[in-house]
Amino acid sequence: MSPDGRAGPFRRLRDVQRWRGLEAVPTDWGRSVVTIGIFDGVHRGHQQLIDQAVARGRERGLPTVVVTFDPHPAELVRPGSHPARLTSLSRRAELIAERGVDAFCVLPFTVELSRMEPAEFAHEVLVERLHAVLVVVGSNFTFGYRAAGDVDKLGRLGRRFGFGVEGLDLITDDGVTFSSTYVRACIDAGDVVAAAAALGRLHRVEGVVVHGARRGRDLGFPTANVSCPPFTALPADGVYAGWFLHCGRRLPTAISMGTNPTFSGRERTLEAYVLDVDEDFYGHEVSIEFAHRLRGQERYDGVDALVEQMHRDVARTRELLTG
Repeated sequence: MSPDGRAGPFRRLRDVQRWRGLEAVPTDWGRSVVTIGIFDGVHRGHQQLIDQAVARGRERGLPTVVVTFDPHPAELVRPGSHPARLTSLSRRAELIAERGVDAFCVLPFTVELSRMEPAEFAHEVLVERLHAVLVVVGSNFTFGYRAAGDVDKLGRLGRRFGFGVEGLDLITDDGVTFSSTYVRACIDAGDVVAAAAALGRLHRVEGVVVHGARRGRDLGFPTANVSCPPFTALPADGVYAGWFLHCGRRLPTAISMGTNPTFSGRERTLEAYVLDVDEDFYGHEVSIEFAHRLRGQERYDGVDALVEQMHRDVARTRELLTG
């Protein structure tokens, strides 16, 4: 099914074919180099893996296919355990397309797929549909029913079915292994700088601007209240400097993440004060990028103290983002 709800292959993006389900793979699809993973975040480790697959494909004059899954396998295997999502599926596709791949294949993670034995998965997906000549995966890659397959198992199946296998070690920096779990931990702690270092770019969330309590305008700081999809990886409560992306514009923004304790709030909200722009973004789809953490969430004794701090937050945001 395509993003607009219709069956069939995804629309093409930058000459990258996008398929949902094996049935969307063209019947005349030839040999290819394949890499497989969830790729949530498309962090530097993922980028290394995808780049290696693209390089191997170009060496052989073959297209490169990235295979991923939706929803996250954890949600099917252990409902309610879906890890915080670093990227939406559409954002993931965009980031992967920028790496130079030729096709992006999303496999709906169903009960039937989860019960495939490793050999069946290798034969049905890699051989029969994608005609893999080489499969490039991370050294921690697992697949098949109850994760029974690993890189060694995939190598043995490759020798049996006629495709090669490369397993790459996870990328590290100063003893830190870059993984989606590590990036989530950084974001959860509010360390958006460390998250950006692992991602190779600022952490971004997407959402729709909705009506809020309208306190910001009364205080002199009209904010856009952004409602994000379930499972979105949101940073720890606090105030951040970042960017507001809307209709091709990237605008400096002071961001509040939290429950507004000065007003005894209980629900976590994401509020963005766009510097030097007074527009009504209600109902628009926007993105927020987190660049710096300014401070943690605090409760103030009165509105005057809060407003004074907000002025300092905006000044610091301006200093950090616009010099």
